Amino acid sequence: MVGPEYWMPVLAYFLGSIPMGWLVAKVFYHKDIRKEGSGNIGATNALRQFGTGVGVFVLMMDVLKGIAAVLLARHFLGLAHPLVSVCGLFAILGHIYSIWLKFKGGKGVATAAGVFAALAPICLIIALLVFILVVARSRFVSLGSVLAAAVFGICTYLMELVKPKPDWGLLILSTLIVLMIILRHTENIKRLMKGKENKISFSKKGRS
Repeated sequence: MVGPEYWMPVLAYFLGSIPMGWLVAKVFYHKDIRKEGSGNIGATNALRQFGTGVGVFVLMMDVLKGIAAVLLARHFLGLAHPLVSVCGLFAILGHIYSIWLKFKGGKGVATAAGVFAALAPICLIIALLVFILVVARSRFVSLGSVLAAAVFGICTYLMELVKPKPDWGLLILSTLIVLMIILRHTENIKRLMKGKENKISFSKKGRS
């Protein structure tokens, strides 16, 4: 019988692959969110196209995918199993490269937040505060995401390296995810530098 160390990462990938933004747009609005606004399937584009309530719902579902992947991995593999972090990575990869959407997907920020809510909650809270402050001041979700990712990575290293036995799996995972999030925001960073990046609006259907 195949053990959970083999099928759990696959399950985490398929869980992460569920395209919540795309499903909500299709089922309730009969639209392909990939053809609306920025074309991204994540919460920010859902908020811009369908309103704050939809955006928050998609955000919560994408976060829960990450949390569920880690909790399932811990249940089947054990709390301290090194593959728990790997399963978290696979859930994030599933969101970014969804098998249901021809290996295209979102930017992975919300699902990564879910993964790290289970693995490194203190650093996630600090990063979340940075995200909220940056977005509240600038109204640029992309800027908030990139800065929050960077702060999370720094916090994780500071928290782990002072321990007698650092969690190297978590450190490697956080490094990979921070780099992935920044790379997924390359176009946003270019638009920010040119002053052409879209700002977020919390009106019913803001597109500023």
